[in-house]
Amino acid sequence: MPRQTGGIQLNQCGAPMVNLQLVNRLKLLATTALMTLTPLSFAAEFWDLPPEVPPEQYGNILINRLSEKNSVKPATFSHWLHRRKYTCRVCHFELEFNMKANTTEITEAANRQGQFCGTSGCHDGVKTFGHTDVADCNKCHNGDTNYSKARFATLAKLPKADHGNKIDWGMALNRGLMVPKKYLTLKPDTQVTFKETLVLESEWMGIPPAVFSHTPHVWQLDCSNCHPDLFNVKKKTTQHFTMVANLQGEFCGVCHMNVAFPMADCKRCHPAMQ
Repeated sequence: MPRQTGGIQLNQCGAPMVNLQLVNRLKLLATTALMTLTPLSFAAEFWDLPPEVPPEQYGNILINRLSEKNSVKPATFSHWLHRRKYTCRVCHFELEFNMKANTTEITEAANRQGQFCGTSGCHDGVKTFGHTDVADCNKCHNGDTNYSKARFATLAKLPKADHGNKIDWGMALNRGLMVPKKYLTLKPDTQVTFKETLVLESEWMGIPPAVFSHTPHVWQLDCSNCHPDLFNVKKKTTQHFTMVANLQGEFCGVCHMNVAFPMADCKRCHPAMQ
């Protein structure tokens, strides 16, 4: 028979008895209290969201696979500077840049031979500065992710967002405020018109589903950018796809931790969040 000591009910082994009804009630109260927070505050209670960088630095990366090994400053690449003119597909499919920084075997020699950044129509010395004039070297090899800060002001008229570059790039495209090129020489397959919207149920109590629309992604990317390396083609067969993995730069986090709107912008994926 249960007994009491100091007002606490103990079981036959002398361990405190757990009131499951009370525990469940407390869980419900805690969840309800958390749901009154803003989506970002709610997310911060559960996940280690990275600190946000200044808008003009979001999406700026250092390419340093070989630079410092050859006593050269890392090259700076600004995504917001380029995405106004070209879709993601141009660099990450046509020019064969991997999705993750510093994993592409890019070299200065390859650039000068017309590959990667040096491809015709890019930094070829005709369309824009190339790779042969020493005076141009510092424009890329400056080691400073804030190098293009002064040019960020040219984006001031684009629609605003709350995170990342604080620019709603999707709305800017929809309004025709920018018309980036979808290819240089290799045209996208016009037969690819996949428009399915996926509803991804959350495993967390109180978190509404994530909604993924293929349409804006197909417009910007090639199918091979996501499938099969990041996601299996068959729905609901990708293993270890979790919010924690996203925040570690995997799956959606490959883009949405570095270039596209960041994970802190909860409602962009979970629109039912209050």
